[in-house]
Amino acid sequence: MRATVRDVAARAGVSPKTVSNVINGVVFVRPETRERVEAAVAELQYVPNLSARGLRNGRTGAIALAFPDVAMEYSAEMLDQFVEVAHEKGWNIQLEQTGKRPERERELLSRGREHLVDGLVLNPVRLESSAIVGADELPPVVVIGEVEQDLVDHVSLDSVAAARDMTQHLIALGHRRIAVVGAHAPEFDTATARARTIGYRQALAEAGIPHDPRLELVVDDWVAGAGGRVVLEALDSGLEMDAIFAFTDSMAEGVLSALSSRGILVPNDLSVTGFDDVASGRYASPPLTTVSFDKREFAEVTLTLLSERIADRGLPPRGVHIAHEIVSRSSTRAR
Repeated sequence: MRATVRDVAARAGVSPKTVSNVINGVVFVRPETRERVEAAVAELQYVPNLSARGLRNGRTGAIALAFPDVAMEYSAEMLDQFVEVAHEKGWNIQLEQTGKRPERERELLSRGREHLVDGLVLNPVRLESSAIVGADELPPVVVIGEVEQDLVDHVSLDSVAAARDMTQHLIALGHRRIAVVGAHAPEFDTATARARTIGYRQALAEAGIPHDPRLELVVDDWVAGAGGRVVLEALDSGLEMDAIFAFTDSMAEGVLSALSSRGILVPNDLSVTGFDDVASGRYASPPLTTVSFDKREFAEVTLTLLSERIADRGLPPRGVHIAHEIVSRSSTRAR
């Protein structure tokens, strides 16, 4: 016979309401109580009746999550955390890719308005092209990433501060000709590129280092090959640099590969740094100095905000910055 909520409650020594709170993941439950309930669920092989639950509370048990480019290692690592945290909260995830098709955001918003999903996590590239701007009605939404807005809840790194900190780290090592890869420009206009370029410029200004626009290397896409290619083109043009700050680890790995192909030694000849602390950067040759943050915490904060927004749509929009740190590895050295 199929186990019921009452069976799980009896096995765990709690009320059926507590079991529901654990499964729904909206109401806080003490960790030790949650562990007992989850153990009882596993022992009894209890499967919630999602259809019945949805009829009772008007919810689907599903959320939609959109990333610009799910092929990127950074996106894969973030998705891994979001999926795990969502399942802990009793949600299924519908995944979408929106970077080159921003109109897909509108489709996701329509799903939310039609109650096909309980809420949305969106990662727009630019506020100007995001579907949340000018929308007549918004379902529960949390925006992640560097797009600054006050329409909906928002979770992000402070990319201006993080890029400033990384640039200051390189300056403290004695570098003065610091090139950045992935800089903001009219032909590559994203909120993240803008923020990280601003942070880089702030650090130079604070240190009294003249700003040389030629050191802001622009790519058409934040991928490894583009990062390596633009650095080699800059070196071939005679541009002098003693450090390279790539705005993602994947671009930094492309830079490492390109420099190696020319016999340029890192960090002896040039220091190289990245951003995001993805796994491959830790095992690159040499391992990358990078901007790191807790991806699990990022997912937990985002989905907690979404849970609260689903429960109470009248809450004012909230913004949270996730802490970052500079992780120094052997791709950099003092000059």
